[in-house]
Amino acid sequence: MSELHTISVASAVKGLRSGAFSSRELTKAYLDRIERFNPRLNAYLHVAADSALRAAASADRKLSKARKTKANLPPLTGLPIAVKDVLTVAGMPATAGSRILQGFVPSYNATSVQRLLDAGIVILGKTNTDEFAMGSSTENSAYAVTRNPWDEERVPGGSSGGSAAAVAAGLAPVALGTDTGGSVRQPAALCGLTGLKTTYGRVSRYGLIAFGSSLDTVGVLAHSAQDAAIILNVMAGYDPLDATTLEGKAPKIKLNGKTSLKELQIGVPKEYFIEGVQPEVTAGVREAIAQLERLGAKIKEISLPHTEYALPVYYIIAPAEASANLARFDGVRYGLRVEDRNLIDMFSLTRGQGFGPEVKRRIMIGTYALSAGYYDAYYGQAQKVRTLIRKDFEDAFTQVDMVAAPATPNTAFRIGAHTGNPLEMYLEDVFTLPANLAGIPGVSLPVGFDSQGLPIGLQLLGPHFSEELLLQVGHVYQQAADWHTITPMTTDA
Repeated sequence: MSELHTISVASAVKGLRSGAFSSRELTKAYLDRIERFNPRLNAYLHVAADSALRAAASADRKLSKARKTKANLPPLTGLPIAVKDVLTVAGMPATAGSRILQGFVPSYNATSVQRLLDAGIVILGKTNTDEFAMGSSTENSAYAVTRNPWDEERVPGGSSGGSAAAVAAGLAPVALGTDTGGSVRQPAALCGLTGLKTTYGRVSRYGLIAFGSSLDTVGVLAHSAQDAAIILNVMAGYDPLDATTLEGKAPKIKLNGKTSLKELQIGVPKEYFIEGVQPEVTAGVREAIAQLERLGAKIKEISLPHTEYALPVYYIIAPAEASANLARFDGVRYGLRVEDRNLIDMFSLTRGQGFGPEVKRRIMIGTYALSAGYYDAYYGQAQKVRTLIRKDFEDAFTQVDMVAAPATPNTAFRIGAHTGNPLEMYLEDVFTLPANLAGIPGVSLPVGFDSQGLPIGLQLLGPHFSEELLLQVGHVYQQAADWHTITPMTTDA
């Protein structure tokens, strides 16, 4: 039982059903590792040990009864998971990595969380995040810097860095993250995981503390495409509390035992293989694409001509939406309040002390872009170029089934390397931003290591609602290559 923390979600579900181990044993295995390694890694902001053990005991009673009576059980009964701290969980702190939400405990669950709870999961705790999910390294958290389990002097990526570090280090079998500009795929790549960004509208955003409302998506960080599919099947679907979700029942993803990619057309965009990308990343991704070709796929070079505009477009649209969304944090109803006799001064002092530097920077950028006299020149123009970026993908998908490219320009960088230069930090998401602007799904897969032993990630992007195709291709690749089974050893020292 000492290696319970290494098993897959699929194996965990099977073992719980058969009685090979109990939910309490599985949950305790992760809680023990959290107690041992979280002080070093800072993957979790809040560990819900007591409630997790109570939930596990309840799951065990249900599992035991079902084994005797052959009764049906929710599909994930007894499975522990971690939740990024921008998704609300009733009775647990929800800080979004910010001082301004310190002390806020919501009374309701995010829809994605509620559906997983209805499926029987056990919540281990809330994971660290860049403040309001604004960042690429989890260094912008107001509470702690999360460290990469592959090299604790390096970042795990962001903003879902806490979730990525937790799964990579064996502190959770799977975790929820969010992806607004790459915040699932980028940390997945830097931590050697499978990271799924869902189509905008596939998973409800209700209960997600908003950053950019037209860009935010809820996703999954897991070891394999199969594990990600299991979680997505439970979360996906229409939610009347989120008008942007697609009406109707979401189809269940079924990954078959197929080992060939015959007849699959994969496009390789020349704009993603440019000067400045770490050569080992380019080589690793090229080799992974060659592996997909050996598995039967047809590879075709394509062009996504407006890719170069994705970075400036994103950093107009996302801050503009953030400046509107974060206006609600004023110290009046919840979270931090800096008392002052004057109401306006109270607002100003609370926001000044509650928000960190990066959040303030983006609020100012967004407010400027939306201000009178500049709206059309900045926000309006950015939305027009966003349409061109989306059309690039639409045109590409008339020629190919999906796009393959690097997930990141570099492997994990050292903590502090980019904190003095915001543009350098923003460039770490240059390959993931376009998918959010287009609203399409993507998956990041581990495809090797650089000379320093740091993971390299391949990104697959598909048309709207093509999660099944992306995960199936990922599953076929992971049957032929075992990169996803390799875990960091530093945490076992």
